[in-house]
Amino acid sequence: MKIRPAELRDVPEMSEFLTRLRDMGKRRSPSDADFVRSNYLEDPDRIRCSVAEDANGTVLGFQSLKMATRGNIYDVAPGWGIIGTHIRPEAARQGVGRALFAATLAAAKAAGLAHIDASIAADNPEGLAYYATMGFETYRTPDGLICKRYTV
Repeated sequence: MKIRPAELRDVPEMSEFLTRLRDMGKRRSPSDADFVRSNYLEDPDRIRCSVAEDANGTVLGFQSLKMATRGNIYDVAPGWGIIGTHIRPEAARQGVGRALFAATLAAAKAAGLAHIDASIAADNPEGLAYYATMGFETYRTPDGLICKRYTV
C-alpha cells in the first residue's frame, strides 16, 4: 500500500466509492466528482488530502485534513484540524485508515495544530470505532453526532 497526496486524477475513483458508501447508507454528504474536487482537493482550508493505493494504483481510501475556520459547518474551534476518513468498502479493516492517519498526523504536526476534530454520525459504529482506535476521545455530542478530539 502506498500513501500519497491526492491528485485531480483520483477524483473519479474517490467519487465512485463515496457514492457506493452513500448507497449503502454509510454516508450522507454528496459524493459527486464536483463535491469531491471542491471539498477535498481544492478547498482553501485544506492542509492535506491523502490517498492510499494498492500495487495496481487502485485508490483504497482517502483522508482529508482541513483547518477549522470561524463559522465552519461542524462548529469546530477555529485553528483546530477537521478530519474525514473514507475507505473503499472492500478495503475496510485492512490497515488503510491507520496508514492514512500516519500521513495526516505528520501534516497536522507540520501545520502546528494542537487538536483534530472528527465529527462522526452517532449511527456510524465503524467510524466511531476507527477514531477511538486512533486515539480520539469524545468531547461533545451535538444532535446526531459524536465529536471526537485528538490532541496532536
